[in-house]
Amino acid sequence: MIDHDIRYSRQLTLPSIGKAGQARLGDASVLIVGAGGLGVPAATYLTSSGVGQILINDFDSIDASNLPRQVLYREADTGSFKARVAAERLRELNPAVDVVALDERMERDTLKECVGSVDAVLDCTDNFTTRWLINEVCQANRKPFVSGAAIRWEGQLAVFRFDTHRRPCYRCLYSEEDENLNDCAGQGIVAPVAGTVGTMMATETIKLLLGIESDLQGRLWTYDALAGSSRNIKVPASPDCPVCGNG
Repeated sequence: MIDHDIRYSRQLTLPSIGKAGQARLGDASVLIVGAGGLGVPAATYLTSSGVGQILINDFDSIDASNLPRQVLYREADTGSFKARVAAERLRELNPAVDVVALDERMERDTLKECVGSVDAVLDCTDNFTTRWLINEVCQANRKPFVSGAAIRWEGQLAVFRFDTHRRPCYRCLYSEEDENLNDCAGQGIVAPVAGTVGTMMATETIKLLLGIESDLQGRLWTYDALAGSSRNIKVPASPDCPVCGNG
């Protein structure tokens, strides 16, 4: 096995990480819900960065149309469960990381159990029902989560913390479904855009695990790949939010 100090030498050099921070990452655990266009790059960088345990959930199987974005998978993997293949590839990438494949649909009870056992959650899903459920369970368990989305040439990301900063939450941001965030198959997507958002999600998760404050906490980062521009927008807490407000 490769020496720990050599593998992570570039991270250990950073004053904001060092040996103490790297040890903190090694002791941390995360849940990634969705092993698709966002979950694959996020999981890849969290694994290569030395996060100690990664639970990766997806009940879907690999389709040929996934291959441009979900670069852990190969043509020969089509028809196989995403979570199982992703876990196998991630273990090959970094054998020191404990990668657990969860290939069942994430219902409320299962999600509560998983969220309770990890330090942070990544919402890499593609539907509002699951996004709202993740938000609700994380808020109830005071666990931070990073939520991302990508469609066409556009991406977005937000970080929500419920330990000392209980508001706003994802439901404050989206109280109703936005069809623009739900229809990758119908509207299309440029593969590197998903990779950009997924990589940003990994970066924000590492900052959460290290206790580094982020300007994206309680804010929405939007990315327009065609224009080559991005914006950082404050998410207002809704007083009528059914999750974190008085509604």
